[in-house]
Amino acid sequence: MLEDPGGGAARREGGNFKAELWSSCRGWLKMKLHCEVEVVSRHLPALGMRNRGKGIRAVLSLCQQTPGSRPRPQAGGERGGPLPTCLVICTLRDKRGTRYELKENIEQFFTKFMDEGKATVRLKEPPVDICLSKANSSSLKSFLSAVRLAHRGCNIEVPLSTFTPVKTSEFEKFKTKMVITSKKDYPLSKNFPYSLEHLQTSYCGLVRVDMRMLCLKNLRKLDLSHNHIKKLPATVGDLIHLQELNLSDNHLESFSVALCQSTLQKSLRSLDLSKNKIKALPVQFCQLRELTDLKLDDNELIRFPFKMGQLTNLRFLSAARNKLPFLPSEFQNLSLEYLDLFGNTFEQPKALPVIMLQTPLTLLESSARAMLYNRIPYGSHIIPFHLCQDLDTAKTCVCGRFCLSCFIQGTTTMNLHSVAHTVVLVDNMGGTEAPIISYFCSLACYVNSCDMLK
Repeated sequence: MLEDPGGGAARREGGNFKAELWSSCRGWLKMKLHCEVEVVSRHLPALGMRNRGKGIRAVLSLCQQTPGSRPRPQAGGERGGPLPTCLVICTLRDKRGTRYELKENIEQFFTKFMDEGKATVRLKEPPVDICLSKANSSSLKSFLSAVRLAHRGCNIEVPLSTFTPVKTSEFEKFKTKMVITSKKDYPLSKNFPYSLEHLQTSYCGLVRVDMRMLCLKNLRKLDLSHNHIKKLPATVGDLIHLQELNLSDNHLESFSVALCQSTLQKSLRSLDLSKNKIKALPVQFCQLRELTDLKLDDNELIRFPFKMGQLTNLRFLSAARNKLPFLPSEFQNLSLEYLDLFGNTFEQPKALPVIMLQTPLTLLESSARAMLYNRIPYGSHIIPFHLCQDLDTAKTCVCGRFCLSCFIQGTTTMNLHSVAHTVVLVDNMGGTEAPIISYFCSLACYVNSCDMLK
């Protein structure tokens, strides 16, 4: 059964289907689809062969065969019908393209990942799969809807043009890298090439993120450094392939929880927030667990997220010239290659601990500890939002248990070489030690750890 690229239209028959589908893709006659294409023969596995598994840049178009190129109908055969429509795939090496007839020749559409610009069209003859990737998702949907019409042999009232070879200039739309370093070069009247994987717009005076950038679903590296951006839209988190994000030298005052809980959790590897005005990062920041490089220099940070130890893949951390008074206890769980905390306002460890124990524990404290210790799922759809915030910000005792508002707080010093191979001196005196704050869920835990606090 054919899967409908429009999402369920395959179940609609007759004139209604044609009218609805045609109205949704009226512009396809004037539009070509730019994407990467791999044509896979289904005979290869039977011959013990494999395809190379990599697409090439191509321009796809639909055209009608000219009457002279059609095979003559046999005596008594049908005459005067609509000219058959072909799918033409042109590449830089083959600008005239390869043609595939579409009428009643499509076995199946695979469109599960169409929102990511990916789809596959399986033909009957020749037995090949045409795998499309890195396409603009909206253009891909319209194009596949038009292909579906051609497969059904629908008589489209608007005449199709005959095919002409693709020009070399068409392939310039496949640009994957763009660097803009001045206002005068910034594109105001035209869109960014949808195929961009690396975009840099520095020194352009941007005060907000251009929403056109957020349509570039293939972006892997986005550099917005040296601008005047004050806030990031949550939709930055929709860039599912984004691995490097450079926001240095802007006017940011925060990094939102929404971004921390977006698809960036799985993709983001490098983040540069240096030279901004950030005072604190949310505890949810530690959900960006794929981070390997983090730059926070020259901000106004007064603390790290106390669950910092959850960034298990972090290898490069630079947070020089901030206002950090101490490091969180979980900082000891990091395993870094490079660490720079120079120029922070580290405090001397306090001689006496801060005691906030309560006996007996409150019902809220007891239930919160039980939920966290047993890893019971929670969310704002189950319990009130303010309780979710309390659970998110629970402290971790040195014994591994959790505490909410009932704990003992103590400080000591740690040698930063215990968590990093290369350490930049924390001050001009040649020191490599910094104060670390620890939490204890009970008096017993504090007594057992008192040697560490001496």
